[in-house]
This record gives sequence, structure tokens and C-alpha cells, in this order.
Amino acid sequence: MASSTRDGDLDREDEIRMWREDDGWVITDVETGVTTQGETREHALEMLDEAVALHKGEIGREPTDDELRELGIDPEDNTTGDEELPEFMQ
Repeated sequence: MASSTRDGDLDREDEIRMWREDDGWVITDVETGVTTQGETREHALEMLDEAVALHKGEIGREPTDDELRELGIDPEDNTTGDEELPEFMQ
């Protein structure tokens, strides 16, 4: 596994960890815990950049009720945070 730090256990805000797995690369942003993968190191880095930006709310938006309906989702059933997590997620 590769790490962005050279000082052993020194934690840095911009630390990432990348390792080869099967036919691709897995990469984690240590600060956010966001993990993604790509076929090449470059692709994995691009995917991580987008995933972290989504995680931080820097890009993306919530879907509108009309967009949900187009996907066959009832907006009334689309709730977040009001219900207890399923057992496997606790």
C-alpha cells in the first residue's frame, strides 16, 4: 500500500492511501474516509476527486420531486435521517 506521507504515522489532512487490488487500484481519502477505485492510478485519483467533492457538498444536488418520479420513486417515501438505520448498517 502506498501513502502520501513519508513520516510514518504522521497524519496529514491531505493524506491518501492507494493500493493495487485485482485488476485495478483502490484509493482512500484519509480525512473523509471516502474510498473509490479505478482501472488505472490516474482513473482512481479522478474518481476520488469527484467522490470527495460530492461528500463535501462541493458538487451535485438533491434530485427534484419530478426527477424522483421519473425514476419511479415516490418523493413521499424518499426520507433521510428520520428512520433508524437497518441493523446491518449499525
